[in-house]
Amino acid sequence: MSRYPLFDRSAICLRALEERQNQTTLVNCPAPGQTPAAFVHPDLPKLGDALARAKANGRAAILMMGAHVIKQGMSRFLIDLMERGLITHLATNGAGVIHDFELSRIGGTSEDVAHYIKKGDFGMWRETGDLNEIIKDAAARGEGVAESVGRVICEQQFPNRDVSLCGSAYRLGIPMTSHVNIGADIIHAHPNCDGSAWGAASYTDFLLFTQAVTQLEGGVYLNIGSAVTGPEVYLKALSMARNVASRRDEPIAHFTTAVFDLISLDGSHANGTPPKSHPQYYYRPWKTILVRTVADGGTSYYIQGDHRDTLPALHREATRADAELIANQRRAG
Repeated sequence: MSRYPLFDRSAICLRALEERQNQTTLVNCPAPGQTPAAFVHPDLPKLGDALARAKANGRAAILMMGAHVIKQGMSRFLIDLMERGLITHLATNGAGVIHDFELSRIGGTSEDVAHYIKKGDFGMWRETGDLNEIIKDAAARGEGVAESVGRVICEQQFPNRDVSLCGSAYRLGIPMTSHVNIGADIIHAHPNCDGSAWGAASYTDFLLFTQAVTQLEGGVYLNIGSAVTGPEVYLKALSMARNVASRRDEPIAHFTTAVFDLISLDGSHANGTPPKSHPQYYYRPWKTILVRTVADGGTSYYIQGDHRDTLPALHREATRADAELIANQRRAG
């Protein structure tokens, strides 16, 4: 036991989720074709081609994302890409699984933090805390976080499971992983949270993710709206995968990476890592994903823009390239 006093979670009061006002609902989650994909970027067609080639060659197409992708209603676009085989592994942080769980269960997610933090009600929602019980079971089963959540969503037939990334990945047999920072998510504040279970299940997810990275030669790694978790998990996983592959003389070097974010890099990432005197030296996606890990034969792209613009455009280019490749293969016999 620690020599220092611990916070007593038994005194916490939880509220019913139905009382909460949600900023994201099913109305905010369009399907492909319901919203125009008007965003244009010169590198998006190349990225679409890379995803189509990865699918055709049986290589990994890994998409790591922050939770705002779900909060901005983009889940259906990613589900469609998974159904088409253009994403082979989906990854997110802890918040991503929480938003996905709430959206599929009650059709809404994303509370007003400024409003609910005033009296300490932020995150204190009883039904969301059911995730803690799911993760205890996940740890006992040896499952990862997202796999276990997806299984429950499917088995219990959540009413809005069609918009669930976890549920869709489980239904399709596609690995989805959640990379959790203990203390960073609302359900870690709940009295029923078991930190050891979260650690075990999320570490299983890390090993699942690393296994996907072993198939990255000739594949694609997309980092969408994740400034810290995505780059850091990817960096360690790639080092592990290369450590083993190098002893077999099997390269993991010729692949495509892309970062989708709001920060302006002005194309300067093409000139390498910024100097330490530059504030963006500490922007991990730049030096890790766009430069260092593709320095031995890979290609990287940076797509700046709002997810509500860039993800429909990515979907457009990936499905276009996939259809063209399939048509060419049929013509070739």
